[in-house]
Amino acid sequence: MHQRPARSNQPAPPFNALAARRLRAALNMGPEHVAYGLRVSYGLPYVSPDLVLAWERGSVAPSSPELSALAGVLWCSPGEITGPPRTLREHRIARGLAPEDVARTVGLEFLAYMHMEEHNAWRGNERQSATLAEVLDLSLPDFVTVTGREPKLAELLRSAVTTRWGAYVRPVAKTVPLDRRLLEDALQTLHQDYQGQMVASLSWGDGNAASDSSAAGREFLDRIVDHFWAAVQDNSG
Repeated sequence: MHQRPARSNQPAPPFNALAARRLRAALNMGPEHVAYGLRVSYGLPYVSPDLVLAWERGSVAPSSPELSALAGVLWCSPGEITGPPRTLREHRIARGLAPEDVARTVGLEFLAYMHMEEHNAWRGNERQSATLAEVLDLSLPDFVTVTGREPKLAELLRSAVTTRWGAYVRPVAKTVPLDRRLLEDALQTLHQDYQGQMVASLSWGDGNAASDSSAAGREFLDRIVDHFWAAVQDNSG
């Protein structure tokens, strides 16, 4: 009996078990056919039908090499059987790219890139960041998250909605590459939404108004980045 290799310290990529099961069914393949393909074509001798079913049930997540091989057997791209990517590594896997190819394209030494990926801490310069966004086809929200700018953005946005939003246009612009007019409109919308929600909560008029207002405000601020991207979307139409 071939043993499954020990898991690395890297977390498993997000796996869309339902998508994998649907793709297998669409190909009229049983778990045994998938397991056979992984053993014979991709050199994974330990894969059994039970392991394939465990992946599809979500009780076990395939490793990065297993996921790439599974995509090959199912005649799809890795991105079709992954969940929404969250990290630099997950975005690369979703695009089916090798780390050395990404490193070479963005102009980084392989080991330097791998260190960034393993620690999810992007340290590239502006040119390298722009190239990374292009090669991984990152949306602007994904770009901000992957390059580690989201905590700083959240901090600035919280200050913008609780004080004078106009003072934060330039600092936010340094964090998020947006058209200045669009950014101003989004920050003004965000500020109005937050202040309006606080006023509405306080106007309820019962004894719990202050605590309700505080809870509503905390909830809004906790999701401030999501509200920001929604405001950007609304104002870009």
